[in-house]
Amino acid sequence: MSNELAPQISQNVSPRAGGLDISELRIWFDTPAGPLRAVDNVSLSVRDGEIVALVGESGSGKSVTALAALKLISTPPGRFVSGSVSLNGQDILAMSEHDLESIRGTSAAMLFQNPRGSLDPSFTIEEAFLETLSLHRPEMKKAERLRYIEQGLRQVGFNDWQRIAASYPHQLSGGMCQRVSLAITFACHPSLLIADEPTTALDVGIQAKVLFLLRQLNQEHRLPILLITHDFGVVRAIAHRVVVMYAGHVQEEGDVEEVLASPQHPYTQALIRSVPDNVRDDESLYQIPGTPPNLVDPPKGCRFADRCDHVVDRCRNELPELETLSETRAVRCHLVGPEKGDA
Repeated sequence: MSNELAPQISQNVSPRAGGLDISELRIWFDTPAGPLRAVDNVSLSVRDGEIVALVGESGSGKSVTALAALKLISTPPGRFVSGSVSLNGQDILAMSEHDLESIRGTSAAMLFQNPRGSLDPSFTIEEAFLETLSLHRPEMKKAERLRYIEQGLRQVGFNDWQRIAASYPHQLSGGMCQRVSLAITFACHPSLLIADEPTTALDVGIQAKVLFLLRQLNQEHRLPILLITHDFGVVRAIAHRVVVMYAGHVQEEGDVEEVLASPQHPYTQALIRSVPDNVRDDESLYQIPGTPPNLVDPPKGCRFADRCDHVVDRCRNELPELETLSETRAVRCHLVGPEKGDA
């Protein structure tokens, strides 16, 4: 995709400061067997101009954490047990559904992993654009909204924008739908973008286009992005900081270059080792043994203990705290720390 995309975007959008702060958040889901502790004392932040990647296996709590940023957890069965979510200084969890309508899509917007599913199948792309703009940009006249549709679709790489605008979602590929979703999302100029597995099920070429667009939006407008992914290749490509989650806990966080060069937590090490690498001479792809714990009845010690190659008795009996190693690094592991030696 041409680098001419970046100046086109910057002409149409004014930078807006934004920031997300999640502190000691606990989200449980009530089940017949008891509460499932999907997110358990999670804290993270996304500052102006940052791309923060939230990484982990399926079921680690990544998407639930992201949904909490817009208070999109269905209650019941989900419930906010404790903690806080602040978006641009506003207490999201204290807001009513009516007040949240003015936040979603403008102060923060979400790009979902199923792009076709996030578009209304009964609307053409033009109609979906117009509905979004009429809801979030009611001051716009119809002629201006139509110009936005052309500009938005051109900015995500559609030179034949008229055909795309007249199409229904089922007439477009998954990659096309994802680019359309990004154009619609950014039309409202959000000050925070949450991208939940935005490259899932896309071929490599389309993945690169979507990542390029996200990186350009971040660089041109200092747009904060919370990127949900399980792919360290994606993390390496565009993120500044990484937060590694497992079984509802943050296990490690830090600058991407530091974490990739020297992962401290055994789980982070295992995730990175699981990424295909043409340089290594390994005969087969590494797989993390075992399965995640039952979060209805979580272990009293480290939640990764049963799958860890370095486990000791203390790991099974005592839950480690998330300890700060430096200004940019934190790790939850009994075997890592200033006086503990490496795991």
